[in-house]
Amino acid sequence: MSSAGPSLSIIIPAYNERTRLPATLQRIIDYMKGSVWSDWEIIVVDDGSTDGTAEVAEAAHEADACVRVLHNPGNRGKGYAVRNGMLHSGMDWRLLTDADLSAPIEELEKLWNAVKDGNAEIAIGSRALDRSLIGVHQPGFRESAGKLFNFVMQVFIGLHIRDTQCGFKLFRGDTAKAAFERQQIERFGFDVEALFIAQNLGYRIAEIPVRWNHVDGSKVGMLNGAQSFLDLAKIRLNQLSGKYS
Repeated sequence: MSSAGPSLSIIIPAYNERTRLPATLQRIIDYMKGSVWSDWEIIVVDDGSTDGTAEVAEAAHEADACVRVLHNPGNRGKGYAVRNGMLHSGMDWRLLTDADLSAPIEELEKLWNAVKDGNAEIAIGSRALDRSLIGVHQPGFRESAGKLFNFVMQVFIGLHIRDTQCGFKLFRGDTAKAAFERQQIERFGFDVEALFIAQNLGYRIAEIPVRWNHVDGSKVGMLNGAQSFLDLAKIRLNQLSGKYS
């Protein structure tokens, strides 16, 4: 591949995604071959899966060198997996996407258009800015909990983003390094923490409405949701104690 244009790592945290991963990887590969990115890779971060996800990912690597596989030391959490992938990338830009492609990979074009002219260092997909783009909604209680979480988050830590939890985010390389090296939370509160760190370091965040569909088989349970509220307190305490300096 040529190195004349921008380079990109696509980071997929994967826990027990053996069934979905092959189709996801093929769809991303097909899209990227016709994209503006001159140099790119897919980094699958296996988070201690027990269903053969690691073996499926390694088989994909054997079939196509654009796929890399990282193995977490056991099940450490999505935040740990994302940080692992972000910090192992050497590309100019780094995209976080979920293994279920709930935000289609084709929506990357919208994020890239928001940052390519230097108007922002981070572009994040949002379900909240235009809900008509949601094809399949989450169960009602989860949508309501998400709205409540976002309200509490904005009031408590002052991160004025309408949807921090959509798993589709594009970071400039240096920005990713600065934010994720400082990240402390290893599970589901990591999105807010990484964006909060980036904002406080002076990086600009563009929130972009994207197409999105709920996919059955989510790993986020009620306990995870409750923990996310507690993570807001951890973020505030980490800031006050200087861990993000």
